[in-house]
Amino acid sequence: MKEPTTAGKPFDIPKGLVVAAFERVKENGGAAGADGVSVAEFEADLRGNLYKIWNRMSSGSYFPPPVRAVEIPKPHGNGVRVLGIPTVADRVAQTVAAMVLEPVVERIFHPDSYGYRPRRSALDAVRVCRRRCWQDDWVIKLDIQKFFDSVPGDPARIPVFARAGQPVPALRAGCLAGAGAPAHQVRAICRRHGGALRDQEAGPVHEGRDW
Repeated sequence: MKEPTTAGKPFDIPKGLVVAAFERVKENGGAAGADGVSVAEFEADLRGNLYKIWNRMSSGSYFPPPVRAVEIPKPHGNGVRVLGIPTVADRVAQTVAAMVLEPVVERIFHPDSYGYRPRRSALDAVRVCRRRCWQDDWVIKLDIQKFFDSVPGDPARIPVFARAGQPVPALRAGCLAGAGAPAHQVRAICRRHGGALRDQEAGPVHEGRDW
């Protein structure tokens, strides 16, 4: 059966893609985000929750909620690493975007790129390093401190959008810490204007139940 088209919407996102994205999120599990909704609680109204995501993304009116900031101690007492945990709904939306973009951009990645790529891991990079250690007698180790906290997001997105061949809505979110108090911004992926959380204005969204 042919997937129904997204009639009258600026972004053509098949509903089946949103369902498949949720299945991936469910398989991965993970903690609740800033809204406190677990995967099981999200699934209790799966039809309605997935319709909201599809409707907003295909309409171009989707705005991700703030992520929940969790501090993870670094080894050897070198401070903490702040992880942002998105809501379950936002993880579904991110997975939809990844499923659309990944087949397009994956083939143009550098062969020595291993981070956050399908069917590649840090162990693959280690194996390549071990092999090359027998070819050269020198090693250069680089570590850019807090790179993703400070890299400008827009210049990084431009080539991705150009390769995608169609408009791709940018997903940006703020960051919440503790009991919901606004915290610092993870600027590379969730920067807000002026560094503060604020409500986004969007047109009316009709959230019926014709999923």
